[in-house]
Amino acid sequence: MIEEHRVDKWLWCVRVFKTRSDAAEACKNGFVTVNGNDAKPGRDVHTGDTVTVRLHGGLTRTLKIVSLPRSRVAAKELPTLLVDLTPPEEYERARQAALDIFAPRERGAGRPTKRDRRETDKFKEG
Repeated sequence: MIEEHRVDKWLWCVRVFKTRSDAAEACKNGFVTVNGNDAKPGRDVHTGDTVTVRLHGGLTRTLKIVSLPRSRVAAKELPTLLVDLTPPEEYERARQAALDIFAPRERGAGRPTKRDRRETDKFKEG
């Protein structure tokens, strides 16, 4: 493990973003804070720092750095690198928001029909 990382590289290494450029873009747009301060992509992060990331869909993840990896790691190794401080209500709220984007369906109602899809498409188009 190493002593410091750029925040955009760390976010990519711990699989918060698919690409490093996505992580850098999130930093530039003000969606990432380190210890409560806005973070530019080149800001160094250290063990013990708390990183807050606002993702698409309204989810705000709060992560505490336990150790810094040398490069991108497998998902199985994440518990050794960070502690997820995001409250469970935040995940539930984001999941519900994702479901509300489309026309709500009663649980157990089955697959949408072709007519349902057309109505959803009309709704999305405006």
